[in-house]
Amino acid sequence: MKSSPLEGDRPVRYTEGRQSWEEMVKRRKRWFALLVILLLWLGTFLLPPLAIALPVEPSLIAALPQGNAITDPKALLRWALPIDNPTVRELQKDLEQISFWVRGKQWSKIASNISKAKTIIRDRADELLQRIPAEKQEAAKTLLAELETSLDTLQEAAKAKDRSQLLPAKAAALDKVGELEAMMVQNFSYTPPKGYEHLPRLLGRATVEMETSKGKLTIVVDGYSAPLTAGNFVDLVQRHFYDGLPFTRAEESYVLQAGDPPGPEVGFIDPKTNQYRAIPLEILVEGDKYPLYGITLEDAGRYLEHPVLPFSAYGTVALARPNDDPNGGSSQFFFLLFEPELTPAGLNLLDGRYAVFGYVVEGEETLRQLRQGDKILSAKVVDGLEHLVQPT
Repeated sequence: MKSSPLEGDRPVRYTEGRQSWEEMVKRRKRWFALLVILLLWLGTFLLPPLAIALPVEPSLIAALPQGNAITDPKALLRWALPIDNPTVRELQKDLEQISFWVRGKQWSKIASNISKAKTIIRDRADELLQRIPAEKQEAAKTLLAELETSLDTLQEAAKAKDRSQLLPAKAAALDKVGELEAMMVQNFSYTPPKGYEHLPRLLGRATVEMETSKGKLTIVVDGYSAPLTAGNFVDLVQRHFYDGLPFTRAEESYVLQAGDPPGPEVGFIDPKTNQYRAIPLEILVEGDKYPLYGITLEDAGRYLEHPVLPFSAYGTVALARPNDDPNGGSSQFFFLLFEPELTPAGLNLLDGRYAVFGYVVEGEETLRQLRQGDKILSAKVVDGLEHLVQPT
């Protein structure tokens, strides 16, 4: 997110670089506005009406109603899991759509979705369990029973047309669906590309609790989609690298950045090698088996394709890097403070240019209060540390 002059092959100091970045943003916003106006104008003359082609995989558009799950960090994390079970995805979709129906107070459709979800659990449990390893089967059956109880609570809230009870009950049910889906991930393995074997990697997910001067944040870090970027972050958390560091950049409705250590360095210097640890740009695209490295989607000619981890949720966490070096990121990272004009769901100026590696799932109010000069008091891995693999 900041530019930097280069000395040799690595950045020596991230300077603000605001003018060039903001000029690019303004220029793209103007072009985007003109494009929208043009398409809307053409749509008044052409039949059938034109639709803007969003860079989102069609099945996800159907599954995630715009303005609802596609901007929900937990939903994005569920859809990013590398699993293949259409039945659990159907169950997930039925529950996620409830938020969409709540806005229009369409209680009959809410009741229908809950009923469909209960039918799936009752009549198709074998399909839900078939992708789960034998050693996790009993735990999965217990989870299904708990989920059924959660749906009973959800159904009662729907009958009472009680929105204040309905949304928390829906969230609790979806958390259990997410747990079930996590059990379905099998044999996840990853071999770093040649030249990156020296970097730590995260083979799964980890949860990081970050205590700041304004409160606590909980971040889920996704190594399934960004194993090197996530592994680097979790490794630095384990080293207590971020403890005491200030937030160095804060722009309302845009970004909040941290991770610049004191002194002349702009990133992490590995004490074993005394070298700057550079992390390559790493982006997994929908439909790909492995991430793309070292190049933006725009430069790769894939700018219309959709990253598995998009910039479409408040509290998206991504690796900062020099504007002119896709592989120059290290310890600095930023939170996206969602601004619909710059980051509409499925169509924004950041996807494919910066590597997302996680989302804030708790602490949104804390994130809204943080400003430049506030500090990260401490950060620790509270779950998933066993997925961190150090280079040999």
